[in-house]
Amino acid sequence: MTTDNRKQLHEKLWAAAEQLRANSSLKLNEISEPILGLIFLKFADVRFMQAKEALEAERKISKGRQVSISSDHYKAKGVIYLPETATYTYLMNLSESENIGKAINNAMKEIEEYNTDLAGVLPQDYTGLHKKPGENSKILITLLKNFNQIPDDIKGDAFGEIYEYFLGEFARSEGAKGGEFFTPQSIVKLLVEIIEPYHGKILDPACGSGGMFVQSANFVKAHSNNKSIMNEIAIYGQEKGSSNIRTAKMNLAIHGLSGKISEVNSFYTDDHNSIGQFDFVLANPPFNVKGVDKNKQVVIDAEKIKGDPRYYLGLPVTGKGVISNANYLWMQMFASALNKNGRAGFVMANSASDAGNKEKEIRKKMINEGMVDVIISVGTNMFMNAALSCTLWFFDNGKKNTKRKDQILFINAQDIFTPIDRAHSEWSDEQIKEIASIVQRYREEKGRKKYEDIKGRSKVATLKEVEENDYSLNPGRYVEIIEKVMSDVDFDARMKELMGEFTDLTIESHKLEKKIQEDWKNIL
Repeated sequence: MTTDNRKQLHEKLWAAAEQLRANSSLKLNEISEPILGLIFLKFADVRFMQAKEALEAERKISKGRQVSISSDHYKAKGVIYLPETATYTYLMNLSESENIGKAINNAMKEIEEYNTDLAGVLPQDYTGLHKKPGENSKILITLLKNFNQIPDDIKGDAFGEIYEYFLGEFARSEGAKGGEFFTPQSIVKLLVEIIEPYHGKILDPACGSGGMFVQSANFVKAHSNNKSIMNEIAIYGQEKGSSNIRTAKMNLAIHGLSGKISEVNSFYTDDHNSIGQFDFVLANPPFNVKGVDKNKQVVIDAEKIKGDPRYYLGLPVTGKGVISNANYLWMQMFASALNKNGRAGFVMANSASDAGNKEKEIRKKMINEGMVDVIISVGTNMFMNAALSCTLWFFDNGKKNTKRKDQILFINAQDIFTPIDRAHSEWSDEQIKEIASIVQRYREEKGRKKYEDIKGRSKVATLKEVEENDYSLNPGRYVEIIEKVMSDVDFDARMKELMGEFTDLTIESHKLEKKIQEDWKNIL
């Protein structure tokens, strides 16, 4: 299947989701799981039928006693076993007079019974898409027919692309909330290209829909000479949302992956005993979570996390002992999980680069410990909540024994992007390679040219220079920006970037103004 054919198929399949939203009273976030579940079911059916054909062929040519094919034979091939009433063909052949929703619910239950690693993962709420049972069945028959357009000879990678395409579209449609569980592929690809997870244990304590694990597996596949991916990497995740957990586990299964993903609140629980255990950490944690929200509800109880060894550099608390911002809790989670040569790559709010008070004290310790390796500024429109710009951070414990131990690489990537539409951008594969190659030269990786600073793009700063800049990790403090003649398109893009930065700075100034007022009240 060509790239154009895949794109057409993706768009045609997505049209069914939009049709379902139009024909039911459900919100898009309420139909996402049922739709992703049907894509999963079609995937499982295609894999099952292919394995069934292969097993029957093997049985014909075997010389020994003929044995019946059982569920164990399918599991030995890494294939999800489907009872007859759970196959896509069976569901497609049901008449409209049947209760299709109930039949799909039963199919999902049967799959979980025969495949215990999927227990509690598959959606089983197909009777509630419409209040009238007859209309509910019509909607489901339309969806089943729509996803039956997926060719029976489609490969696993192509199925994974369909699943991720839908994740992206659901996230885009939900706006800011969608960004909580889905990190755009191009951002994840760059994180993976830079930390290079060839082999080892990978942790994501805010794993959302599991995209970090999928891209890590893709990286291994591209570099492992047909080795078994699951022999090369071990996947560990944490996520507090049960819906996200189910989505992530289906995402892993569709990509032929498995892992240990726990439903916990990562601020309080370290379910994988992570300290010093991981080769790689990848994450896109929620930005700027306050210990107490605007309704005075406690979100993170400082007393409950006091003494947690993951927060070994201190808690970012206010004078009243309240968590001021969770950004530096997340960062310490990532840092503490790494082994002596471990690497971490994660997405962070721009404000974290210059945050003051206790956050600055923690950042200063991180810098002086020598773990901070690379900081990349990213332009606006790369995320679902379109105005958001961000910074990518990279830790590398292994650099402490290299000449990079007292250096940090800063990269300005704000003007590197490929527009998708007026509100969204991404990085092309070529652009990802362009940015990653700067880091690879800085690390003096084999086959790479000698690193040199690039005016307007990158700068290696010493820890002394960082200290002179008051321990700021804002790339704008170090990378000299060059002026260039802009086309109308460049001008429009740059204005979007500046507006995004202005918005961030305005929000931050209001926060500081409010804090000053509160501090004055306490003093007076």
